Amino acid sequence: MSALPLVLLHTTAGNIDAFEELLNEIAPEIPTRYVLRDDLLTAAFAAGQLTDDIRTQTTDALKEIASENAELVMCTCSTIGPGADDANLDAAVPVLRVDRPMMEEALKAGERIAVCATFSTTMTPTLDLLRRCARQAGKTPEIQEHLFEDALPAFKAGDMSTYMDIIAEGLKQAAKNVDVIVLAQASMVPALSRINTLPVPVLSSPRSGINQAIATWKTLQTQ
Repeated sequence: MSALPLVLLHTTAGNIDAFEELLNEIAPEIPTRYVLRDDLLTAAFAAGQLTDDIRTQTTDALKEIASENAELVMCTCSTIGPGADDANLDAAVPVLRVDRPMMEEALKAGERIAVCATFSTTMTPTLDLLRRCARQAGKTPEIQEHLFEDALPAFKAGDMSTYMDIIAEGLKQAAKNVDVIVLAQASMVPALSRINTLPVPVLSSPRSGINQAIATWKTLQTQ
């Protein structure tokens, strides 16, 4: 009997290739399926936040995916991440948030943490998760918020070059007087290639999140 797949829920089509590349690099043997629900992120943009209704829609979508030929499900979008936490409570299979391992790593890296985002809709759920992880770890970090609002119009226009330039400049400023930087969105990662060096580490969710998903998937195969 063939193994059931790891299923990734994306809200941005551009992230599918990035995650597929990561999985092919780290664990090409794991069967994988991708689901695109860009309507959830579009709705959050329109509302200016993750509303209760969008959160419920996310939860329902993830639970449906979990019930259809899946071994494990991961939500790769931080904006709708709280819906993944809700789905994990009673889904048919485990539902993970891609950004949780990054938060746990950031708390180990230092007490002064800069959280950087380009979407205001992502900032609140990201901060909530970081603070929740901090409480669980018994830590009280100093958290700095950096919202690169000028990048959003470029993202919506599909001008990814300008989007990355704005992020790169923002990260240089955010790196001052902190111990570690957290990128709230996977879409921000390519901007790092435009920066020669920064004085502090920059953490992103794709690699750490996928590493957790791989480890969890392999553990499930032994049960």
